[in-house]
Amino acid sequence: MSDIYESAANSLGLFNSPCLTKVELRVACKGISDRDTLSKPDPCVVIKMQSHGQWLEVDRTEVIRSCLNPTFSKVFTLDFYFEEVQRLRYELYDISSSHNGMREADCLGAMECTLGQIVSQRKFTKALLKQGNTVGKSSIMITTEELTGNNDYVELSFSARKLDDKDFFSKSDPFLEIYRVNDDNTQQLVHRTETIMNNLNPAWKTFKTSLNSLCSGDHERILKCTVWDWDSNGKHDFIGEFQATFREMRSAMDGRQVQWECINPKYKVKKKNYKNSGIVILNQCKIIKMHSFLDYIMGGCQIQFTVAIDFTASNGDPRNSCSLHYIHPYQPNEYLKALVAVGEICQDYDSDKMFPAFGFGARIPPDFKVSHDFAVNFNEDNPECAGIQGVVEAYQNCLPKIQLYGPTNIAPIIQKVANFASEEMHTKEAMQYFILLILTDGVITDMADTREAIVHASHLPMSVIIVGVGNADFTDMEMLDGDDGILRSPKGEPVLRDIVQFVPFRNFKHASPAALAKSVLAEVPNQVVDYYNSKGIKPKCPSEYESSRTFGH
Repeated sequence: MSDIYESAANSLGLFNSPCLTKVELRVACKGISDRDTLSKPDPCVVIKMQSHGQWLEVDRTEVIRSCLNPTFSKVFTLDFYFEEVQRLRYELYDISSSHNGMREADCLGAMECTLGQIVSQRKFTKALLKQGNTVGKSSIMITTEELTGNNDYVELSFSARKLDDKDFFSKSDPFLEIYRVNDDNTQQLVHRTETIMNNLNPAWKTFKTSLNSLCSGDHERILKCTVWDWDSNGKHDFIGEFQATFREMRSAMDGRQVQWECINPKYKVKKKNYKNSGIVILNQCKIIKMHSFLDYIMGGCQIQFTVAIDFTASNGDPRNSCSLHYIHPYQPNEYLKALVAVGEICQDYDSDKMFPAFGFGARIPPDFKVSHDFAVNFNEDNPECAGIQGVVEAYQNCLPKIQLYGPTNIAPIIQKVANFASEEMHTKEAMQYFILLILTDGVITDMADTREAIVHASHLPMSVIIVGVGNADFTDMEMLDGDDGILRSPKGEPVLRDIVQFVPFRNFKHASPAALAKSVLAEVPNQVVDYYNSKGIKPKCPSEYESSRTFGH
């Protein structure tokens, strides 16, 4: 019984290498130069990360109107890989209200650094360089925290009533700021709500923050909350403040409201009958438990691994030594290398070690019609092979019996696995997560159908890994991997989550099989966790499934 845990833990060395460390970054700027003498800038910071020599936008802060020294409330969560140099670029823009786009003319400065530099200093300050790399007067400060141990999130929903009126011709425009008071008495902005115009009884939008961010996991930590009356010139009027702790906030979990008096200390001293400047109410506090990949695996979730192999004619005749399907007596071909590298890790998470293997793009016996989802063992009722070795043998046995043909359609095989995953989804339990490994030598011909199939599959407990074999131009395949933007179906529906990982095998030709496996499987733990967390499905406790499952060794 414990064998599966041991083998899981051993190969998790790959998953859990330092890569699953998450860090939260916050941004503040000082001394932004005033280009427009009539009004102050409306700053926004864009964070970019370097990938294959290109700068790709990761995310951006909110826009703060009329402000020379903004502290942004947006929190960036990034994966930190100890073993990689992760280059970051911060660009400061002035978003004038007339347009919301980013133009080069609006760029007030930029700063480049690595995530390692920021993490090692915790508070990292650097001058912003203007165009032409000249140092300006403005600087940017990045504060970082590791998301440790407690990855739970909390959802809070605040409102207020009878706030002081600070405006002559209309009512106040209130917004709420929550600061965490650190051990050294410094204050860290946790969240700034939106502004609600002309309203003394505002109900602000529900927001989500990590417990780590809110109170560093310490339920007694002081949280300083301030209500302001927003002003378009950036000089907001102070309405009042109060102190709270997460312990107090937790009382709102069972539907009760928690209230604090909002106090203006000056009024308290000056005014005789002063009571308060309004009441702030917490209407809801919901803790969202974030479970880890191991929680699900150890709760009995099985990784169901399926392989799909490209048998199109562009691979070359398998009897010819130039063919990508050539079976060399001593040297496995690229298809086999990729299959074994990825399969050997996945098999540790699958108790029965039976793997369905399919082929596509070939004419198959007996009538030699083209099929895009045939069982490699030719047993349509039971396409499963015993272990990775069983898949290797079925592959070698089937090659002489089929005729390589085309086109390269992968939508049918994605839909086939999606059908299994969809049955699993209805159980509403974390028992089976499907991984489809597609090995292909070329550009796929049914791109529109494939995009549609992936968007559909993104709602199901499955991930797709595509390994490009050979030297074809795989540019189109990169598009399926949502890293460079959001993949959409032909009708424009976006994927619910990024479930595709594409890797050209040639990038790993001279590396170890472990390097290939690590590259394609690195995102899987997060994909598993994201799927179950988004559905609110908790891991089962070991005792709950031991009775219903027997583990093979």
